[in-house]
Amino acid sequence: MSALVDFAEVAVGDELPGIRIPLRRVDLVMYAGASGDFNPIHWNERTAVAAGLPNVIAHGMLTLAETTRVVTDWTGDPGSVVSLSCRFSRPVPVPDDDIGTALRVGGRVAEKLPAEQIAVELSAFLDDAEDSESAVLTQARAVVQL
Repeated sequence: MSALVDFAEVAVGDELPGIRIPLRRVDLVMYAGASGDFNPIHWNERTAVAAGLPNVIAHGMLTLAETTRVVTDWTGDPGSVVSLSCRFSRPVPVPDDDIGTALRVGGRVAEKLPAEQIAVELSAFLDDAEDSESAVLTQARAVVQL
């Protein structure tokens, strides 16, 4: 698959098109089945609250994977991601209703690297907020090979 992005045309500071990603309890159940992570804080409200959480929370790796979609949508190739890192700064509570919650994710070109690689700073926020209190990831970075 060829990349949608031409290395020569990318500039440091370029913003990637942001996306809004809904997360419902059914998504957590499907991810648990795919990943094998059946920790009850991801599906049982009593357990999550007893552990000091506000509600059932999304899996951290699900949150990171969904955030990375902003990069793979931009490049047009899920295999373009060479490395990925972040710190999980806040849990993503997912209420038990038909709406759930949403992540708003984005990215910005941070650096052009040798061998036609691009470093992208990623951002992920709860719902429509953009203050530091609502960021669910910090120091999130993806390196992609174009």
